Amino acid sequence: MELSERKRRILKAIVEQYISTAEPVGSKAIAADPEMNLSSATIRNEMADLTAMGLLEQPHTSAGRIPSPQGYRIYVNELMNEHRLSLEETQEINRALKQKMSQLDSLLADAGKVVSELTSYPAYALTTQVGRRTVQRYDLIQVDGETVIAVLLLEDGTACNRVMKFPGGIEKDLVQRMGTVFNAGFTNLTAQEIDSAMIRAAERTLGDEIGAAAALASFTISTLESGGSKKVLSGVSNLLTLPEYQDVNKAHKLMDFLAEGNELEQMEMPQGQEGVQILIGPENVAEELKDSGVVLATYPLGNNMQGVIGVVGPTRMDYAKVAAYLSYIAGGMQQISQGTSPPQLPELRPMDDQDESR
Repeated sequence: MELSERKRRILKAIVEQYISTAEPVGSKAIAADPEMNLSSATIRNEMADLTAMGLLEQPHTSAGRIPSPQGYRIYVNELMNEHRLSLEETQEINRALKQKMSQLDSLLADAGKVVSELTSYPAYALTTQVGRRTVQRYDLIQVDGETVIAVLLLEDGTACNRVMKFPGGIEKDLVQRMGTVFNAGFTNLTAQEIDSAMIRAAERTLGDEIGAAAALASFTISTLESGGSKKVLSGVSNLLTLPEYQDVNKAHKLMDFLAEGNELEQMEMPQGQEGVQILIGPENVAEELKDSGVVLATYPLGNNMQGVIGVVGPTRMDYAKVAAYLSYIAGGMQQISQGTSPPQLPELRPMDDQDESR
């Protein structure tokens, strides 16, 4: 979309004022900027044109204007000044990220270790994405004749991007049409719902002979499958002390399954369900767990994430005691995630002491 230099300056000023104030911006506020050097009447006319072009919106008849999504996109792509982080800013961000990740990793490890020590069984702690992980919008930004930045806006509001290089070159028209096709056909789908037939159909629709659609689909699938999950396993060697697993082959089969950990997420509860769940023998999804008992507790972490802490052991385990331990620790983990408890696990008293206090 071609904009005159005056319209670009006015759009930029409106976006930045709205970001700063969160209030609709009027022509007088823009005219008050000494660098604008335009009359209120001129600015009003330009704002009317920008509104007609779909770059501004007018929430109320007498109010000023606010940027539309298309207006923001032009601002981000063409008008926004680059912000260079200072050394102090980068140090502060790195320090905060390192502390945050360290706390989460430590928290998961501590939770699993405590549960394993209490029960003498292997324990796992993990975080997973809640519900369907899908793309809500694709934005494709062509940097030059060989480079495209693909931006995926996910359903939880997070954005993921990747720089895609096409050494043989990629036409601007193909990039634009690919954005249209993917926004029409690949949004609101999980990774499992995007198949090779869909990708081939997109290639035929686009007349794509350079693999651009396949590259974007591959990025989409890998992004949706990643889910930002974390897993920590503790006490796997405890299996070797149990009579049920004195058979070395049987023990190693289960130990290898737990160490791999790819199917642990399948043991989480349905979305919106929290508390303790017990799976006994054949109730377990994985074949490797058909002779085992599993007790797990699920708790919310916020930001569309949930935590799961569980125990795997023989089917004869004391489910009531294990469930009580997990319920207590999951409650503490939830409090920590909500900032209502110090960042340490709650102290567990013996079960008999808890009974006497009731």
